[in-house]
Amino acid sequence: MSHPEGAGPSRFGSRIGSGRRRLGVVVSAVVLVGAGGWFAGTQVQSPADAAASHRAPKAGPVTVSVVRQSLTASVVATGSVEFASPRPLSLAGPVGSGASAGADGEGAEQRVTKAPVAGTKIKEGDVLMTVNGRPVFALGGSVPMYRALGPGTSGDDVTQLQKALKRLGFDPGGTGGTYGQGTATAVADWYKSKGYDAQEPSPTDQQQLGSLEQAVSAAQETLLITNSGAGTASSSETGSSSTPAPQSSTDKQVHEIQVKSAQKALDLANGALSSFKATYGTKVPAGEVVFLPKLPARLDKVSVKAGDTPSAQIGTVTSSDVVVQAAVPGTDAQLLRHGMTARLTMADGKSAQGTVDVVADGSDSSSGADSAATAPSTTDDTNSPSDSAADSTAAVQVRITVPEPGPLAGEAEAAVKVTIKVGASDGKVLTVPMAAIHTSSDGRARVKVERGDAVTDVHVTVGLSAAGIVEVKPDGGTLEAGERVVVGE
Repeated sequence: MSHPEGAGPSRFGSRIGSGRRRLGVVVSAVVLVGAGGWFAGTQVQSPADAAASHRAPKAGPVTVSVVRQSLTASVVATGSVEFASPRPLSLAGPVGSGASAGADGEGAEQRVTKAPVAGTKIKEGDVLMTVNGRPVFALGGSVPMYRALGPGTSGDDVTQLQKALKRLGFDPGGTGGTYGQGTATAVADWYKSKGYDAQEPSPTDQQQLGSLEQAVSAAQETLLITNSGAGTASSSETGSSSTPAPQSSTDKQVHEIQVKSAQKALDLANGALSSFKATYGTKVPAGEVVFLPKLPARLDKVSVKAGDTPSAQIGTVTSSDVVVQAAVPGTDAQLLRHGMTARLTMADGKSAQGTVDVVADGSDSSSGADSAATAPSTTDDTNSPSDSAADSTAAVQVRITVPEPGPLAGEAEAAVKVTIKVGASDGKVLTVPMAAIHTSSDGRARVKVERGDAVTDVHVTVGLSAAGIVEVKPDGGTLEAGERVVVGE
C-alpha cells in the first residue's frame, strides 16, 4: 500500500504526544491522592493524644497590673428626699361658732367642713382648714396654743398673738402680753379681712351679763332701802314724820348689821360683774389658731377628711427646707464629718449639692478621720477574725441638708444617689486592688509581684482606698507601674 508523501512521520509524532499527556494526568492523580492521605493522617488522633490536647493548663497565679493614677475616696449610698423638722399637727380645742347659738359659744359637735390639703405651703395668716364652717389659722410662734384667748387673759401666748397681728398689719395697740380692747379690735378686723366673723359673745354670755347687771342693781336698791329703813320705822311708830324719835342701842346695832350686809352683797355683785366683763368680748377659741415655730411651712401629710371629728392628730407639718436621709455602713460612717459636701443625683441624672449635717452615731469629731480613710482592711494570712465585723455592717443614719434643692424641690420620698467625697490622693500614686494586699505574721502589709518565673514579696505601706483600689508605697523594696501583682490563684 502506498502512502501519501510525509504521512508516516506525522502520525508517529501524534501518538507520542498523546502518551505523554496521559502519563501527566496519571502522575497528577497519584500526587493528589497522596496529599489527601497525608492530610487525613494528620487529623487522626489516638485516644491518648485527644485526652492530652483537652487537659487543663498548669495552674498559675492570677495577676493584675500596678497602675499609677489619681485616687478619690467616696462614700456612696441611696437616700430619700424629705422635708426637715416634721411635727404633728392637732387642734388645742374646739372652734367657736361665730354669731350662732351654742353652749359657751361653741357648736354642739365639731366636724371638719374643709379638710387640709397635703403639699400645701403654709404662710402666716393662712387658713389651714375649716371646722363647722369656722377657720383654723396658722400663726408664727414657739408657744403652742393651749387655751382660748380673750379679754383679761395674759401670757406669752397672748404676746405671740399680738406680734402676729402686728406682722399681718392689724395693730393690737401693744405687745405686752395682756389681751385688751386693742387686741380684741385687731382680732375682729383680721377675721373680717379673711371673710369670717370673730368669736363675739354668745347669747349665753349676753344673758349672763344681763343677770350680773341686774344683780348689781338689786344690791344697790337693797342698800338704799336699808340705809333709810330706820328713820322710816321710827316715824311710823310715833305717827310723826317731822322729827324721828331716838333709836334704842339695839335698833342701831341691828341697822348697822343690815347696812353692812347690804354693802357686802353689792360689793360681791360688782366684783362678779367686773370679772365677767374682763373676759367679755371678742375671743380667739382654742381650736381656731395653730402656732408654728417656723413659717412658711409645708403641710406634709393629712390624716382627716371632710366629716371627720378633729379630735386627734390632723396631719404632719414640716419646714420647707429639703433634706436627704441616707443609711450607710458603720465603717463608711466613720469617714463622714459634719460639713462634708454631698452630690445628690436623681434617677433622671439631675443633681443638687448638699452638706452632711448629722451622723446618727455622733461621729462629728475629727479624731480618727484620717486613719479611717487611709488604713483599709487587708487580707490577713493568719485568718484572724475581726472583732468589729458586726459593728462595721450596722447601718448608720445620715442627714444631708440641701440649701438650694433645685430639681429636688417638690420630690418628697424620691430616691437619690448620695456621693460624699471623703479623701483624695496627692496627685498620681501607685495603686493595686485590695485583694493584692496581704498581711505578714509580723503585721506588715505586702504584695506578691510576679517577676519572670518567680513571685517576690514586696512590703508596702497602704494609703487611701476607694472602690476596691488602694494606694501603696514600697517599703524597703521596689515596685513600678506596669508590674503585675498576684490577686489570686
